Amino acid sequence: MDDRQIIELYNQRDENAIKETSDKYGNYCFSIANNILACKQDSEECVNDTWLQTWNCIPPQKPNCLKAFLAKITRNLSLNRYKEKTRDKRGNGEVVLALDEMDEFLAGTSDVVSEYEQKEFLTMLNRFLYSLPERERNIFILRYFYMDSTQSIAQACSIKESNVLMILSRTRKKLKETLEREGYTI
Repeated sequence: MDDRQIIELYNQRDENAIKETSDKYGNYCFSIANNILACKQDSEECVNDTWLQTWNCIPPQKPNCLKAFLAKITRNLSLNRYKEKTRDKRGNGEVVLALDEMDEFLAGTSDVVSEYEQKEFLTMLNRFLYSLPERERNIFILRYFYMDSTQSIAQACSIKESNVLMILSRTRKKLKETLEREGYTI
């Protein structure tokens, strides 16, 4: 079943929408959650929460890309669960490492995450990402959206891990320069 048909099932409030979504995107969403949580049970719960939140969001929302819509919900739910579980302790998993890497220049940018400027910031971030060569963009997204380890990114891209680290470092530097040029306080 294609995405338009699945979305139409949600619009009709047909419970088969959840089954079809799970069949088509269950493994994909589990992979996102598990990259963040590294716990099968928590990841499965996040995926189930994704189906519930999707049910509650469609309608009124009308996603253009169901896969991206589900990825965003799964990622946000997983990050929230991760924050809950690690509130009092800091582990040394990929999520902490990835967030720490970005923290070097995003930590003090309260204006970046304010609701008022969020849409503007996301537009600027998308413009930045699409200005990158495809490989750099994919590596950046794999690391900071999907929270993949640098080792798994290296394997997926058939390059050395040191190359992945260098590309990420250079891309973060470019992003920092773009943020400064766009007037974001760093």
